[in-house]
Amino acid sequence: MSPTAVPAKAPHSLKRASLENRVFDVKLFLDSAGLGRKVTKFRAKETVFAQGDPAKHVMYIQEGGVKLSVVNQTGKEAVVAILGPGDFFGEGCLAGQAVCIATATTIAPTTMLVIEKDEMSRVLHGEHEFSDRFIAHMLARNIRVEADLIDQLFNSSEKRLARTLLLLARYGAPGHPHKALPKVSQEMLAEMIGTTRSRVNFFMNKFRKLGFIEYNGKISVNDSLLSVVLHD
Repeated sequence: MSPTAVPAKAPHSLKRASLENRVFDVKLFLDSAGLGRKVTKFRAKETVFAQGDPAKHVMYIQEGGVKLSVVNQTGKEAVVAILGPGDFFGEGCLAGQAVCIATATTIAPTTMLVIEKDEMSRVLHGEHEFSDRFIAHMLARNIRVEADLIDQLFNSSEKRLARTLLLLARYGAPGHPHKALPKVSQEMLAEMIGTTRSRVNFFMNKFRKLGFIEYNGKISVNDSLLSVVLHD
């Protein structure tokens, strides 16, 4: 009695099984160059893209920081966000945004992953772990925007400054917060919180005298600064 022959798997079946067994590594994708994405290094104060440029890429910050700013018709500039490692930006192109609505400028030497729109769409549709990570980022960004608006409407400039410094220090973000802030001027802080540079200077000196922050070449933020935000 001859042994039962085992039918060989067709090549396309083997290929499908291989794809099904493949594990998508989100960290590897975001840390390295590949098809439709490249790692790019920028100097401090270098423009990544300008307001009005074609919106074609999504960026992911690996190291460094980026300032997003807008300019109105009279030439007045406003800083709308300061982003750091782990943040995405430029995602408006995925929703049909044809041009960039803000200017992105590095605030320190910065390394980022530049992802082409089509590649970003492919990964979002095909890799559930990556899409979960990106959706979580977008939800956190939305919560941050709402909190910023509430802060602007109801809190004093002193509280707004304290909250901004804590956010720049990544307070409450996953992992360990960075006590030393990226290089940011008092003028930029004034633009972010909607007050004058002289008021920022007054509160920064007050925070330093109270031990909430330290000047040591860079600004370092202590956890005690949170008391200013929580104080009624």
